[in-house]
Amino acid sequence: MKYLIVIEATATGFSAYSPDVPGCVATGATREEVVREMRSAIALHLEGLRQSGGEYPQPSSSSAYVDVPA
Repeated sequence: MKYLIVIEATATGFSAYSPDVPGCVATGATREEVVREMRSAIALHLEGLRQSGGEYPQPSSSSAYVDVPA
């Protein structure tokens, strides 16, 4: 499955979350690290759901950029 993650810069690195996987967050010193940590966090979350008989959240979020006059 492919989930959208939102990555934000912080004072100490980066943080990320997935709109389709509520409560699943990660942090990292670099963008690459936070992506790696988020991948692990989502995989762990899905494994917990599988073990408890829960259903996986279906990826449904998307993103887009819009141009606005500055």
